[in-house]
Amino acid sequence: MNERRRPTAEEAQEHLRALLAYIGEDPEREGLLDTPRRVIKSYAEHFSGYGQTPEEALSTVFAEVEGYDELVLVSDIEVFSHCEHHMIPFVGRAHVAYIPSGRVVGLSKLARLVDVYAKRLQVQEKLTAQIARAIDDVLKPAGVGVILQCQHFCMCYRGVKKPGSWTTTSKLTGHLLDDPRARMELMTLIGMPRGIGT
Repeated sequence: MNERRRPTAEEAQEHLRALLAYIGEDPEREGLLDTPRRVIKSYAEHFSGYGQTPEEALSTVFAEVEGYDELVLVSDIEVFSHCEHHMIPFVGRAHVAYIPSGRVVGLSKLARLVDVYAKRLQVQEKLTAQIARAIDDVLKPAGVGVILQCQHFCMCYRGVKKPGSWTTTSKLTGHLLDDPRARMELMTLIGMPRGIGT
């Protein structure tokens, strides 16, 4: 398979200048002179997931956990991504859970894994499945549960224009798919009040 040549930053900036002209702007006016460079710089952050792998994100694991084999849940992980259809942001939160099978992963690594996939052009359904599959493939747990709740700006502020609407997607595997009690525990824990003193 032939790999496409990646444009240089300068070439990408030229394309952005053309887009500014396309929408009716003057790319040479003072306020826009540095916009293409700024956009390219912001893209490096927005789409940094292309330079990362799930294996790197899940690299810190611990086996000395006294045989812990119950649910581990990291909830309300902020999600910032971009729809691959319109390149418009969608934002929300992810709830990521798994049932360990002999080892656990550093908790912050689950949030890093969300970013590996969220910081790419995405579809929420695919993003949900990718996070779950990576945990399954790398950690080999007894079960995985990933639930995403997001607002899509391409739906809120253009097209159908329905601000305030949320999209929820889920992907369950193993015990969290097959065992109704484990599934109920996950949903209950996600719905619990959080914070000190609550």
